[in-house]
Amino acid sequence: MIVKVSKELDPLPYLISKLKKSPEVGSISIFIGVVRGKGEGGERVIKLEYDHHPYLARKVLERIVKEAIEEYGLIDAIAEHRVGEVKAGEEALYVLVASKHREEGFKALKRIVEGIKSKVPIWKKEVTDKGCRWVRGKLRGGHS
Repeated sequence: MIVKVSKELDPLPYLISKLKKSPEVGSISIFIGVVRGKGEGGERVIKLEYDHHPYLARKVLERIVKEAIEEYGLIDAIAEHRVGEVKAGEEALYVLVASKHREEGFKALKRIVEGIKSKVPIWKKEVTDKGCRWVRGKLRGGHS
């Protein structure tokens, strides 16, 4: 299990290679979160500025990934979230899961992504061509 909250994401080929180490792996499912270039009001998004609780963000992320590994019988999982400035079109989140079969991998991937968005103390400020605003998450306590 790898979890990381930092200014940079590790390269995907490197992360995939970390998950291929077990001969049990039959499926690797990947979610890539990308900063949209258009806000909900139609304005052009320049960047997002992510802030976080340094200790709790990692701890909550670890718990979410560990619970998914146990619940779905995953072989391994990785979740990395960027903080700081992330420009429109850039990647902000990677979640990768290694499983024996794709079905449990897909379900676990969704569970981890939804857990990150609803529970991890990471907040974002949207900077657009018309100003900036803090974005509220769709679920209590989270970000979107």
